[in-house]
Amino acid sequence: MILVTSNQGKFAEYSRIFREAGMEIELKLMSYPEEQLSTLEEVAKRSVCYLTGIIEDNFFIDDSGIFIDALKGFPGVYSSYVSKTIGNEGILKLMQGEKNRRARFETCIAYYDGKINTFLGIKNGKISDSPRGTNGFGFDPIFIPDGSTQTYAEMSLEEKNMISHRYLAISSFMEFLKKKDK
Repeated sequence: MILVTSNQGKFAEYSRIFREAGMEIELKLMSYPEEQLSTLEEVAKRSVCYLTGIIEDNFFIDDSGIFIDALKGFPGVYSSYVSKTIGNEGILKLMQGEKNRRARFETCIAYYDGKINTFLGIKNGKISDSPRGTNGFGFDPIFIPDGSTQTYAEMSLEEKNMISHRYLAISSFMEFLKKKDK
């Protein structure tokens, strides 16, 4: 099983979860075009279409984003770009004085095995008032998942992997793989 990504943090999370399920994945470290479409699923499917001419084996990708209610779902499908440009501090500046801090992290896994299969994971939560923690990557220091007082970045990888949006998508994906192997 091959994960295609340019994000080492995603690979660390995926490999840990797959290993605990008795499965191994390989990393194909590469960038690929990610068109900015309306939904993560559309972006993921389009990316898979691009990669099918390049990757010969079955593979999967992940498109993830944070959707903030007070910002009408922004940054959403633009999360990677926003993280690289204005980062957590920029998001917190946009949220300054905002009482509604509700947000959700979404992951769409797109798996190619001759056809495209997608798996969605959603974790609701809120945006913190300031960055907290040093673990993880991206918006992890400002996202507090429901049921926790810690940001993702304050959690160990094991703790995050038990509840995250990515874990929820992976769970559906692994169920699909188990059924497919039978």
